[in-house]
Order: sequence, then C-alpha cells, then structure tokens
Amino acid sequence: MKIKTDEITSVIKQEIAQFSTELEVSEVGRVIEVGDGIARIYGLSKAMAGELLEFQTSSGAVMGQVFNLEQDTVGSVIYGDYLAVKEGDTVKATGRLLEVPVGDALLGRVVNPLGQPLDGKGPINTNEFRKVDIIAPGIADRQPVHEPMQTGIKAIDAMIPIGRGQRELIIGDRKTGKTTIAIDTIINQKQYWGTEEAVVCIYVAVGQKESTVAGVVETLRKNGAMDYTIVVNAASSDPAPMQYVAPYSGTAMAEYFMWNGSKGKLPKHALCIYDDLSKQAVAYRQLSLLLRRPPGREAFPGDVFYLHSRLLERATKLSKENGAGSITSLPVIETQEGDVSAYIPTNVISITDGQIYLEPELFFSGVRPAVNVGISVSRVGGNAQIKAMKKISGSLRLDLAAARELEAFAQLGTELDKATQRQLDRGRRMVELLKQGQYTPFTVTDQTISIYAGTQGFLDDVPVTSVRAFETGLLKHFQGVAKPIWDELFQKKALDADLEKKLKEEIGKFKSSFKA
Repeated sequence: MKIKTDEITSVIKQEIAQFSTELEVSEVGRVIEVGDGIARIYGLSKAMAGELLEFQTSSGAVMGQVFNLEQDTVGSVIYGDYLAVKEGDTVKATGRLLEVPVGDALLGRVVNPLGQPLDGKGPINTNEFRKVDIIAPGIADRQPVHEPMQTGIKAIDAMIPIGRGQRELIIGDRKTGKTTIAIDTIINQKQYWGTEEAVVCIYVAVGQKESTVAGVVETLRKNGAMDYTIVVNAASSDPAPMQYVAPYSGTAMAEYFMWNGSKGKLPKHALCIYDDLSKQAVAYRQLSLLLRRPPGREAFPGDVFYLHSRLLERATKLSKENGAGSITSLPVIETQEGDVSAYIPTNVISITDGQIYLEPELFFSGVRPAVNVGISVSRVGGNAQIKAMKKISGSLRLDLAAARELEAFAQLGTELDKATQRQLDRGRRMVELLKQGQYTPFTVTDQTISIYAGTQGFLDDVPVTSVRAFETGLLKHFQGVAKPIWDELFQKKALDADLEKKLKEEIGKFKSSFKA
C-alpha cells in the first residue's frame, strides 16, 4: 500500500491542533538559501507579507521580514547581521509587523533604522513603539497647507516657499549643496524650539559615508540643533535591507510627534529629510533582484514608484479635529549630469509638491545656494508665506528671470538701451543679494527687509561687489537704532502703508550714510 504524505501531514496537524490550547505553538521554517541580506525559507506556510521573522543563529536571534510569498518558500530580507545566518538555521514567524522605538527619548540621538543607538550614549529609554510601514491619513483627516516652514534661505523662502505638511524635493547633481539646504533648514528651526511652533527634525541618512554623517551631526551639535533632532543612519557599509527601511523608520518617529504633540505635551510639527532616496531605490533594486522579482526599466522592480509614493504620502497637515499637527518632507534626489528626466527623478518629481533644482554651473560660478529659479517651483506658493514676504517677493522671480534672458544678449555684445541695462543691473544685484553663506539662516524679518531694499531699487546704484556689505550693514542698523521698526514688522508679519513708509525712510537714512 502506497503511503500518501499529504494524509500523514493532515493527521499530524489535527493532533497538534488538539494540544494547541495547552501549548504555545509557533510556526517554524528553515533557511534553504542565504546571501547579501536576503534569505529563502522553507516551511512557513502561514507567513504573511511584511511579517516579522526571527532567525535562530549560533550568535543569537536576528530579525527579518517576509518580502516574497512563493509556492513552496518565503523570500525574506534580513535586518542586522545577515552574515550570522546560515543555511539550515531555524526561523520563527512572530505574527508581528516591524516596529521602531519612538518618543522624546530619541531627541539628540543617532540611531540605526531599527532604533538601536549608534552614538555610544547608552540605551534609549522608551516604552513606546510605532509600526514602520502604515497607510497614510486619508483626505478627510487632512487640511490644506497654510503655515510657513521657514528654511532661513532667502532664495527659497522668497520664491519657492515651503509649507508645513508639504513635500518639496531637493534635486541636483552630487556636490551642489543639497545636504546644506537640508541642514540650514534644521538649524533655522532653533528659533521656534520651546514655543508652540516648535519643529522636531528627523535627518535620515541613506547610503552616506559614516564620516559624512559624523560631519553633519557635528555641524548640528555646534549650532545647537541636536536638542530637537533625531539622526537615523543607514550607512553605505550597512546591508541593503537597512538602507531600504531607514526612511520608513524616520517617518514613524516623526508620526509619533505629529499625533501625540497634538495633545499638547510635545511639539506637533516634524520635518523629515531623506538624504537621499536615489540610494534607497538602488538598495530596493538590489533586494528585488536577489529575490528574483522581475526587473523593469533600468532594472528597477515594477513597484519602485510605490516604494516612494507610500513614504511621501505620509507627509501631511492634519485637520483641526486631529490636532493640526504636520510632517513636512524634504526628499533629496541625486541626478547624473543634470538629467532630471531619468526614471527615479521623474517618479519623485511626480509625487512631490514642487522641487528645488540646484544647478552645477551656478554652484561653480559662486552663486550659492545654486537654485535655478527657472525650473524650481512650489505648488503651495504664497499660502506658505507671511503676508509681508508674499507682497515683496512677487516681482523678484520676474526680475531674476528677465535679467537671465538679457544676460545672453549682453554676452553677444549687443547694444542695450537704458531701460534694459537698468533691468539687467538690478538682476545682477538681486543675484548677489540672494547669495548666502553656509549654515547662516536668516530670520524671515531680516529676509523681508533685505529683499525689500533690493526690489525697491535702493541697491541700483550700489556697486555689485558692495551689495553683501550693504546688506550686512542694513541688518545691523535694524538691530540697532531702527529696532522698533524691526520689532513692528516681526509682530505684524505684514506691510501696511504706514510701516512701509517707515521702512523706506529708514533704509534711505542708512543708504545716505553707507560708503561702498
């Protein structure tokens, strides 16, 4: 008589089921293939997509997560030391989803994507955990973006304003100042710390060199910004699964503040910087190809768009009923030779609410930040600006665009009439005025005074080389004898006729005493 294996299996399962009320039964499988951060497991027939797994290795437990559900096997990614996992090791299904520790105990810390400390300052004392990958709040739970997220960078706050709850892409070639814009924005939040407008910043480093991340942490510490910042680091030496999951972990940490801060105990606004998502996509491609998922364009898997869309969709401005908290996302994408029409850049451009494009030619010619105002855009616009800035920055983009057009004519040696020459000269001065040093964010009141002086023609007869000196002197003047006007502008955040008259008079007084 032939033995039927499926009948034997069903009898054994029935026997086990009888004792399952008395015993703790967990499903166990075995590793049949392992390598480069992934494993294939046989025997986990009831495993679910995204379920957390526990690999029993000779050097202790290692965590993993179900990625592929195949006919006989389960494809899994391994978080942590995948070199410890060997063929034949047992794997236990936990029935849980991946979670990370959250809470204010993480402020000022450098952690890995699983929330484990990397800074040598001891364990993180928190009992709160949040799921790493969740569905974003729906439209009914949100409200339109209307509060400014000040970056402290004149060119951005004036022409490409970012609002709390927005997703604004920072895109450009390598070494064009993308990370600097992100760090400046974090440093600029120091002025709000301790107030109702406080912002918690989460800087997620994906695939960066450890020395680069250490430099960023040191810069933030020097500027007093680590008090309200969490750094999540998945370095270039870390396995691909850690680089893949890092942005989701950072977002889970931000969501804790957005939801719980709305109850009044903690800051309810968060800023997430993903530096950069190009490297996350490459890590995800590596995992997908190793797990034999079909490759598509540029060998990326078919769901690489979903990889970024489900992450950036979690940036939101919550409705008043939900506490009006927010997460603002600043994803970074690195382009090759300025090619913004490549696969990953176009994907992320279509998900975000605008982009800040940094141009190498501008960067190397000394225009820093090297923002190309032609193709940089914010789809929230004036809603994310104070009234004073909205009023004075309207003509700024036009001035710069017109001057750029005329620059081409001037290079041909064409004779220009007086009005055209005046427009070109003003454009050159505005370009000079918008230049800004690294890690020196301006308050929005200083930005307003500075740009007002430029757009109203006070700089038209100041030599281009003296524009920066004029601006420095002017802002010192408004911190000294003209402080009452600065305070009034700071309080009102709007320019009425009376305040504008005082501002003009005071800038005129300073100009008459200024020596180039």
